[in-house]
Amino acid sequence: MSDSQSTYDLRFRKLTNFITYRYSNLESYDMMSTRTICIMLLIVLHISTSLRMGLPLIRSLDAHRLLVPSAELDRLNRRRSELLASVTTSIYQSTSSSYSSDEILSLKFQILQLGSALDRGQSYNPTSGEYYAEKMQFAKSKINELIGKATTFPTALSDMNGEWELALTTVPHGIFRSSPFFLAIQEAFHIAGEPDKALLFFKLHELQTCSWGVSKVGRVAQIINATQDEMISEFDTSIFSLTVIPILGWFKLLPTFGGRVVTVSKAKYIEQDRSLSLEVDYTTSKPVKGLQGLGEFIWSIKVPVGAIWTLLPWNKGRKATATIKIRYCDDNFRVMEDLDGELFVYTRPSFVE
Repeated sequence: MSDSQSTYDLRFRKLTNFITYRYSNLESYDMMSTRTICIMLLIVLHISTSLRMGLPLIRSLDAHRLLVPSAELDRLNRRRSELLASVTTSIYQSTSSSYSSDEILSLKFQILQLGSALDRGQSYNPTSGEYYAEKMQFAKSKINELIGKATTFPTALSDMNGEWELALTTVPHGIFRSSPFFLAIQEAFHIAGEPDKALLFFKLHELQTCSWGVSKVGRVAQIINATQDEMISEFDTSIFSLTVIPILGWFKLLPTFGGRVVTVSKAKYIEQDRSLSLEVDYTTSKPVKGLQGLGEFIWSIKVPVGAIWTLLPWNKGRKATATIKIRYCDDNFRVMEDLDGELFVYTRPSFVE
């Protein structure tokens, strides 16, 4: 190695040590200072790797003005410009990515706000009227906007493991439709070529169970257990929450009771279709703290929905299955789509019982 090259290498190491020392002593970083550090270190790394010595940078800090052949200096300056352009592009892309993250957070906030305003979707009911229809369409557009920004999807069922709570759904006629039992009914009608009859079924079910405020749906949740390849769907329901004769009295006529309806299904994640394949096994119930039940006997009843389903003549031996698409999924937000194109938004609960 020549004396001049040895001198250049020594000065280059001094420059690297200066940058490292200068920024290792900062107690705090903001985004811009961190980005500046990355740029400087990246330039040093690129130049040290491709040019072996940081002549352009050393020259700018060298008070003695290094004697470098002009042709070589021109070549190094061109290389420096190329590297700076490359770094600038990388930083711009990083900034664009951070803006995208901010947009996603904003969309999530808007969707959660709309879920609150629409009572998770229950406020809009076409059976009652078209009020809130415009707000529901706006909510659906925001969900679709979030879907359009999806960049990653689960690769296995374990990526969705744990508890999720329903925050908003666009389905008409009952948020209970998130249950695999009702999704299986929907799929059965689709296979039979009569999808409209599924909507009629849900409408009639809602009228029978929710008229006059007889029944109210509370928490709606899904628990995915990848170890057991199963999904547990739950929704809380209370009956006779408010039973008062207006004007004539202010006391409850009937006691409030209810519980948690639990449907257990086998679950399989199909990565190529980005979908969940479900097969309903059984339905049972369990108590909800603070809500009176019908009696201890009710909690021990387990209805073998899967076995009964295949025996019904109109099912022709077909199992109680349902497939639902995953349109968006990250650590705390999941969007599912049913056969009618209706959407279900789930979030990780902040309160876990």
